[in-house]
Amino acid sequence: MADASDLTISSLLVAVVLAVLRSPGVLTSLFLLGLCSLIGVTSLCVDTAAAQSTLFKRPSSPVDLRSATVGGRTSVPYGWIDFCHRRPKECKVPALQPANVKLTAQNMRTLERINQKANRAIKPVSNYDHWGTMMDHWDYPVDGKGDCKIYALYKRKLLMEAGFPRQALLMTVVRDLNNEGHTILTVKTDKGDLVLDNLVDEVRPWNATGYYFLKRQSQQNPNIWVSINQRGGTPKT
Repeated sequence: MADASDLTISSLLVAVVLAVLRSPGVLTSLFLLGLCSLIGVTSLCVDTAAAQSTLFKRPSSPVDLRSATVGGRTSVPYGWIDFCHRRPKECKVPALQPANVKLTAQNMRTLERINQKANRAIKPVSNYDHWGTMMDHWDYPVDGKGDCKIYALYKRKLLMEAGFPRQALLMTVVRDLNNEGHTILTVKTDKGDLVLDNLVDEVRPWNATGYYFLKRQSQQNPNIWVSINQRGGTPKT
């Protein structure tokens, strides 16, 4: 049977909790201090404001896993800078408001068709074997050969010619399933981010690739790149 002191403490705790529920804020801090003194938990009393924010903060809204979360500006890949130097008309473009592709059945068929068309049209060859340099070389498949950057640039070009907005077609740098550098094309849609990849004919959601996403072009300006630093879920093929 509980003694009188136990009953007093229990009654006090109940009363304070009810008061906190009616008037959060200052009373919450008082409740935490009182609780510390009653049960002897010193670690909780180091910073009552921090404890309050941890214990009583409202749950955040769920993360939309359909779209990768981007951070601030980051370094621009050398290959894109070199591409712009050699093809200035491709890069001297105005900044635009972000735009997503409406993912209709027809648009999805176009994405699949162009992804497969480019994957079949280009003969895979390494950057060094193709251009004779270790420096990253981005270009269109002028001779029908190339590595991942050539595939992604070509798909971007074909989709823009098909009427897709430039702001939704983003060159993206990732680490693949072997932890090697890889470049793909992200397509921003109203249903989430899709990926066009020279390693897979299927158009996949970004979070079904298993890739580690490093950075990609800004939707507003292709010459500005933003960080991602996020794993793209579990690979599904």
